[in-house]
Amino acid sequence: MKFASFAQGDDRRVGLVDEEAHCLRSLHPSFRTVLDVILRGKDVDAASLEQAPAVPLRQARLLAPLVPTRNIFCVGKNYREHAKEFSGSGYEAGAVKGAEIDEYPAVFSKPPSTIVGHGDPVSLHACVTSAVDYEAELAVVIGKPGSNIPRERAYQHVWGYTIVNDVTARDRQRNHKQWFLGKSLDTFCPMGPWVATADSLDPENLDVTCHVNGELRQRANTGELIFDIPTLIASISSGLELLPGDVIATGTPAGVGIGFAPPRFLNPGDEVEISISGIGTLKNSFR
Repeated sequence: MKFASFAQGDDRRVGLVDEEAHCLRSLHPSFRTVLDVILRGKDVDAASLEQAPAVPLRQARLLAPLVPTRNIFCVGKNYREHAKEFSGSGYEAGAVKGAEIDEYPAVFSKPPSTIVGHGDPVSLHACVTSAVDYEAELAVVIGKPGSNIPRERAYQHVWGYTIVNDVTARDRQRNHKQWFLGKSLDTFCPMGPWVATADSLDPENLDVTCHVNGELRQRANTGELIFDIPTLIASISSGLELLPGDVIATGTPAGVGIGFAPPRFLNPGDEVEISISGIGTLKNSFR
């Protein structure tokens, strides 16, 4: 199943996505975001949803599926070719030739204020950066709390999966010698268009693509992750309790703007479209 947060006028609701009928099956008004579905999952009766009011997708404004109560966990350099292109780009502070692949996952975060939904505009923040880049990523949505989670039980804590664009100000990332300030500008984490539940897909075999203005820039499969999802969950949860609604972005493939010579950063009017098999397509314009 896939669940979406959406708005009709001032009314915010959650709906079950019916892609064949191009509509959303609206849940009870007490469900305001997908996080409510995660927290109150037993209250969602799939059979009764068939009788729920149908809202045509064209009439609904999709919102970010959920906004976590704390920062999004993000992973850097988790595809080999991207790790190499980043190291050779000149934008990775302290890059060492021959040491592009990390021994442990590189984890950073983005605050909730970065999150916007499918179709929402993303600000280029021209007053503070001139090097805005895109990053297509599979994101894991946690459903069951836990700390010190062993790899073999990691998937038991996953509720579903969505798409994020880990938008990055490369100059700030390089100049400050850490990633938070380059990753955390407002609107820098488009998310959506909805969340696919964990039982509906194989997270270790999903095709990831990214197009900029219709041009294919990134293509990979999640089976190519250096640190797989169980490893990421085990690493992040070590001494840190993961909570329902937490989001883990798993890293981006090669083909980002800094991978070109010269770099191909985003400009006003550009559109970035990210698709992941089994989930859908996230599209945003930049201004």
